Amino acid sequence: MTLYINPVRRTPRRRMLDELMSDWEDDYSVELTFPIDVKAEGDSFTIKALLPGVHPEDLDIQIVNEIVTIAGELKADREEGCNYLLAERPSGRFHRVISLPTPLDASKVEAELEDGVLTLRVPKTEEAKPRTIKINRK
Repeated sequence: MTLYINPVRRTPRRRMLDELMSDWEDDYSVELTFPIDVKAEGDSFTIKALLPGVHPEDLDIQIVNEIVTIAGELKADREEGCNYLLAERPSGRFHRVISLPTPLDASKVEAELEDGVLTLRVPKTEEAKPRTIKINRK
């Protein structure tokens, strides 16, 4: 039995498909994401994010109005040129945008990173805090 290989005829449609797929493969990178919890309290929010292996200097936290953005980079400590049999630990840039229901006071935010858990305590602005209204009797 003889096996013949026919060369692929590169029609314009085939060239376009090849270019599209090669661009996709070149630009494809794993998007890192991380789980979060957001707890609403009377005059603030507490955000907890699971970020194992991330160092404080590799984090960027920004707060504008009611939007909290957590961004950073997880760096892998893999040696170049080594023959890894398995390399599953993620690395790369990540970001998460959280939209909260009320404006936030960015000047009073407290941030703590301990054992791979980022905790943000984000107070609401004075205008957004609940108020008790006393009713006068006549």
